[in-house]
Amino acid sequence: MADNNVSGGNTRPMTDADILPPTNTDFTPAVPMSEATVEFEAATEGTGNETGGSPRQQLKDVGSKLTAQASDKALGFAEMGKERAGGMLDQLAQMLTDAAGQVDGKLGAQYGQYARSAAEQVQGLSSSVKDKDMEELLDDARTLVRKSPAVAIGAAAAIGFVVARLFQSGLDADKV
Repeated sequence: MADNNVSGGNTRPMTDADILPPTNTDFTPAVPMSEATVEFEAATEGTGNETGGSPRQQLKDVGSKLTAQASDKALGFAEMGKERAGGMLDQLAQMLTDAAGQVDGKLGAQYGQYARSAAEQVQGLSSSVKDKDMEELLDDARTLVRKSPAVAIGAAAAIGFVVARLFQSGLDADKV
């Protein structure tokens, strides 16, 4: 390239010699791309190709592996939630049974019997949750929603209210 002297000395303009290769070398220009030919071999099973097929197939394989992993994790979390729900339902049934005795004394035996009946229903629900696997529980939920969507929406709202109250009371207890 041109030698530019910044200090104000002699400068010379750029010439062809600055950008062209010297004539004394064996330089052969590359073949133009329009004339170049490249052959590719299709990957086949058993050729030692470890990547296994087309990029589209590889993406599908990776996607199905990730989907299976996510499904397994979700099932694991659902199983943990099922166990916790069963334990909480047992506690609720015990609280209702304990409250039935107090209701007998304050309001009468008839109202205490309502509390005991509710405790039995909750205990039955707890046993049902513990005894069934997740697929059976999901099938039961789908059937309930199809048969009576209004009940399902009401139950979801009630559960949401209870969960919100539990979280709120947990946060309030942390402040104390």
